Amino acid sequence: MTADPLTPLALRVGARLKAAGRLLVTAESCTGGWIAEAVTAIAGSSDWFERGYVTYSNAAKQESLGVRDDTLTRFGAVSEETAREMAVGALTASRASVAIAVTGVAGPSGGSAEKPVGMVCFAWAVRDRPPRSETCRFAGDRAEVRRQSVVRSLQGLIEVLDEAQAQD
Repeated sequence: MTADPLTPLALRVGARLKAAGRLLVTAESCTGGWIAEAVTAIAGSSDWFERGYVTYSNAAKQESLGVRDDTLTRFGAVSEETAREMAVGALTASRASVAIAVTGVAGPSGGSAEKPVGMVCFAWAVRDRPPRSETCRFAGDRAEVRRQSVVRSLQGLIEVLDEAQAQD
């Protein structure tokens, strides 16, 4: 059995955020708060974790994060466009300077030919910079898709923090 990658990733995220003097906000849909749970499992995370939003419904994405109705209508909740608006909205609604957003189809139902089960869209944003986004397709059951989404969220955040540090 392989070791759980969440704790080492969360530790790396925390160390990078703390060293950079940055605060993190999460905007989660299909992961249901699991990213926030993973990072707050680290002692001292109050130094670098500001808050988390679980916006499972479209209405919650709009009300809490300012995702535009037009975006949801044109691209759907599971889209990079929505993920980017979630990330920017989380930054706007918080005191954080870095955001992770994730929205996807964890399954076992809810997928379509265009957006199959396992399709997950991510966005990472650093305040005053354009957000970065990507789409992944994960295999496995609901729990496996969600876990892989949390891992990719944290890996992507480390990449974005490294890029931001290189540009500063």
